[in-house]
Amino acid sequence: MGTMPEGSSTAGRGGPRTLAEALRTRADEELAALLRARPDLLTPVPGDLTQLATRAGTRASVVRALERLDRFTLQSAEALAVAPDPAPYEILRGLLTGDEGDPAVEAALPHAVDVLRRQAIIWGGEDRLRLVRTARELLAPSPTRPSPTGLGPTVAEATAGMSPTRLQEILAAAGLPTTHDPVSAVAALVSLFTDRTRMAALLDTAPPEALTVLDRLVWGPPYGEVTASPTPPVRWLRDRGLLLPASPRTVVLPREAALHLRGGRAHRTVEPLPPEVRPAATTSITQGRPQVVDSTAAGQAFTALSTVEDLLKDWHEGGPAVLRSGGLSVRDLKRTAAALDTNEQMAGFWLELTYAAGLLASDGAAEERYAPTPAYDDWLTLPAAERWARLAAAWLTATRTAGLIGGQDTKGRTLSALGPDLDRSAATEVRRRVLDLLATLPAGTAPDPESVLARLRWERPLRGSGTADPDANAARNAAVGPTDLRARIAAWTLREAEVLGITGRGALSAHGRALLGHDTAPAAGTDETGAARHARAEELAADATAALAPLLPEPLDHVLLQADLTAVAPGPLQRPLAETLSVLADVESKGGATVYRFTPGSVRRALDAGRSASDLHTFLATHSRTPVPQPLSYLIDDVARRHGHLRIGAASAYVRCDDDALLGEILADKRSQGLRLRRLAPTVLAAQADPATLLDGLRTMGYAPAAESAEGDVLITRAHARRTLPRTPPAPVPDGPPLPDATLLGAAVKAIRAGDLAATVERKPAPEPAKNGELPRTTAAETLATVQAAAMTGAAVWIGYVNADGAASQRVIAPVRVEGGFVTAYDHTADEVRTYPLHRITGVAELADDSA
Repeated sequence: MGTMPEGSSTAGRGGPRTLAEALRTRADEELAALLRARPDLLTPVPGDLTQLATRAGTRASVVRALERLDRFTLQSAEALAVAPDPAPYEILRGLLTGDEGDPAVEAALPHAVDVLRRQAIIWGGEDRLRLVRTARELLAPSPTRPSPTGLGPTVAEATAGMSPTRLQEILAAAGLPTTHDPVSAVAALVSLFTDRTRMAALLDTAPPEALTVLDRLVWGPPYGEVTASPTPPVRWLRDRGLLLPASPRTVVLPREAALHLRGGRAHRTVEPLPPEVRPAATTSITQGRPQVVDSTAAGQAFTALSTVEDLLKDWHEGGPAVLRSGGLSVRDLKRTAAALDTNEQMAGFWLELTYAAGLLASDGAAEERYAPTPAYDDWLTLPAAERWARLAAAWLTATRTAGLIGGQDTKGRTLSALGPDLDRSAATEVRRRVLDLLATLPAGTAPDPESVLARLRWERPLRGSGTADPDANAARNAAVGPTDLRARIAAWTLREAEVLGITGRGALSAHGRALLGHDTAPAAGTDETGAARHARAEELAADATAALAPLLPEPLDHVLLQADLTAVAPGPLQRPLAETLSVLADVESKGGATVYRFTPGSVRRALDAGRSASDLHTFLATHSRTPVPQPLSYLIDDVARRHGHLRIGAASAYVRCDDDALLGEILADKRSQGLRLRRLAPTVLAAQADPATLLDGLRTMGYAPAAESAEGDVLITRAHARRTLPRTPPAPVPDGPPLPDATLLGAAVKAIRAGDLAATVERKPAPEPAKNGELPRTTAAETLATVQAAAMTGAAVWIGYVNADGAASQRVIAPVRVEGGFVTAYDHTADEVRTYPLHRITGVAELADDSA
């Protein structure tokens, strides 16, 4: 026998008759727990406990509460939905354990019932458990919506409207004595189906084919189609009421008969315990070696930082245009993927990550384009470990879901990267829960992904596939993979956590554990305010930074120059060195070491940025661990000698050069015809093109011209960094109302108690008793006299009040002062001192006692 659930003090006939009465017996702490578990009940704060009970029974609120139940608690509610209303605890236990019993179910059931009762989904004592009406409507079977248990209607429901003659015929065929009315006939049939001995004897006489028909219907769906001339086995079952008509062409297996065939169980498989998260088959590689996981994750974290920097460096002067409908075009996403040397799905992930971290946004210009934000420049100045912690924390709390990119919304439109429709409120919860499950495994142990998905389906079955049959879930997932949103988010989480460096080889890393903060979690039942949660998030980010920093490689201050005009960076470079080298050379390959190649174009780019040849020679000699190769020195000197030999100015544009032969060579070149050049002087050519076009045209022809100012000085051209205005990161879309803190819960419970006192306190009869729930009516003189007397004696009175907006309410007040047409009183309903105009008080009545 299992332990009886808590809250059984209201058992018996003297128990609560309504949910409101049941809530009225709860302590303040229990009401606060209800509001914490179902925060939607707080918006707005109910006026009294009757309003709270009404709101707790609305369809939207009940659906939301059911969606947050685990599989066994939901199965308990489903079983109660097919039990008599009200049902004793023993009936519910029998529906879950069956005739043979189940110790695991008996041990887990009291907790499940307690959860349902605390969340106001059920109420009543142990001998009168009741589901709230909306929950019963959602979970009980109906012809249009089968029950998750697979059970059909009861005999009474299935025979409603059946002719009395037909009922008597069924009794006779089943070997029962006929009765004088349909009610007793139905009762006799129910008595037969619920009697194990007599029911077994009846089925022993059934043809084998009839038992085969019952086997197909017993676990649901309980409906079957029949022809106008049913087969003998179906006719045998129909004649004895084992199949009852649901429509002219449909029959149904009644619930009582199905429960007998099931051995008294409401579900085929009951899952009182959550599935265990199993280690992966390949976990032996890292088992007992968490340092391997940490170093692998650290390598991934460093790669993630490099990827984000490469992405935003590529968009340094302005990124792609924003689509009219928002987001990035498919073509630009492909270009970004090619630039990052990855696929489009991962490119979308990096874009969404930088956007969630506030490093990327649209510039808001007339022709909107994406660009880095000012926060990106601040982010670059941080140490590598702290930069990673910022990215990881943004990913952990973001509701934008990169895995949806390329899919379609409900209207058939393609979802684009950085688009407006990628927020999924469940993403944060699922992402956090997946990592929490990984944290339950020993350090260095990777989970079996399917066991993680099975655990998530157990914890939130209604938010998963929507089916109550775990065997069907397993078969479907094995065949086509997870299709429900939570399972897809979980699969994406495992992949994204790996590329971000939170996990390594599938196992949670030490810095990943620090980011989750299990070792420094607040005490159970502690309510954190928004400021406290923000401070805790900053603390966890600092812990993750401290755990990751020793694992990241130290930035280097040198490269290795080679004779083939390349430089090898054997590790990450210090930022000034990396920035200068990226201007002087082109990146040829990346990996454990980065290879840079020097070309005439890259050297000219450094000269255009204001570097002289001597500056470049000094830079390379300072930062190279190998001697500067002669070919590289020759390349720099050769490009520098020709750099600026030609000068470009505004005529529209002109070219001047001390070497008139060189100008003649340019004029003779057919490629210069588009520039429409003509000689003004032996050393000057004029062009119809603007200076920028002329500069690019001559560089395309192989020359190295330099732009000059109106004074004749060489203009230094630097890359123009395009930045957006200061932008805040996108706010996560909350999954329902925010969780209330302890202060709000305390105030709400106090207000509900006060309002309930005003609504239920016993009053003395008013001179004109209220009719049909109307406010009391007293004359102005009677109102004034009553409140003056209450002010003198300190008594509390009950008033009807209409505010300036015409809204009527009932209040319990203790008058303090009456003067000038106003009464100043302590309002028990609002729990504060207020002043009321006497002309807005519709009536007043004394309380039967002074308990207020």
